[in-house]
Amino acid sequence: MKEQFSSETRAGILVNALPYIQNFQNKTIVVKYGGSAMQSAELKKAVIDDIILMACVGIRTVLVHGGGPEIEAMLKKTGKESRFVHGLRYTDEETMDIVQMVLCGKVNKEIAALIEKNGGSAIGLCGIDGGMLKARRMQGEDDLGLVGEIEQVDITLLTSILDSGAIPVISSVAYGTGADEGKALNINADIAAAKIAAAIGAEKLVLMTDVRGILRDIKDENSLIKAVERLQLDDLKKDGILSKGMIPKADCCAMALDGGVKKAHIIDGRIPHAILIELFTDEGIGTMILP
Repeated sequence: MKEQFSSETRAGILVNALPYIQNFQNKTIVVKYGGSAMQSAELKKAVIDDIILMACVGIRTVLVHGGGPEIEAMLKKTGKESRFVHGLRYTDEETMDIVQMVLCGKVNKEIAALIEKNGGSAIGLCGIDGGMLKARRMQGEDDLGLVGEIEQVDITLLTSILDSGAIPVISSVAYGTGADEGKALNINADIAAAKIAAAIGAEKLVLMTDVRGILRDIKDENSLIKAVERLQLDDLKKDGILSKGMIPKADCCAMALDGGVKKAHIIDGRIPHAILIELFTDEGIGTMILP
């Protein structure tokens, strides 16, 4: 049963949020949407409501999304076996076709349609549109196939959409350059969000994940580190506090901060309205990373 609030309580909540709304008005916030928040109908609705509310109060909101489970499901349907190298999906041409179809087609348009259905205005894009994300094939000891490293972000189209009052919904497929000129390249969605946030001069980058944030003890959910400075991330790595899947998340936050983003946040997408709790309350949620 939903908790009932008196009119006075509701008014108090709005008044307490007012300074934050005023502070973020006309500023850009980039949200990376993924994990459980994309799987549960209740959480999906909460995220969409949060994003629409942000846009309604004048926050220039960019939504970058993943879609790993959907890609995995489609690969299974086609009998294609998934292969991962150091946590990154090996992407041959057949897999890239499926990634592009699922991310740029099904997932991207479903999110845009949900925003429209709930009273917002959204435009679904991928990094190829307007040459927004240009990338070269990732180099290294391990061959990852058509996995790219972003070399350039062109925010012209993005700025135009934000100026119109709409919410850009972006899937992380990039336009290939060099030897892969014109090919689609698969980009990690966290990295795409960080690069876009830096290029557009975002006030905040918000990464949604399936844990509370950075934990001092990975086995203890109550050991949340609420705030940490950018330079402390290296110490947390050395001490083994940052490990496994949290390392690339922290690296993306560092990348965004190094690119000029004011603050980065790793928040628990399993909590309904986690974005609003982070933005509009004194307590916040998750881990805030400062320059």
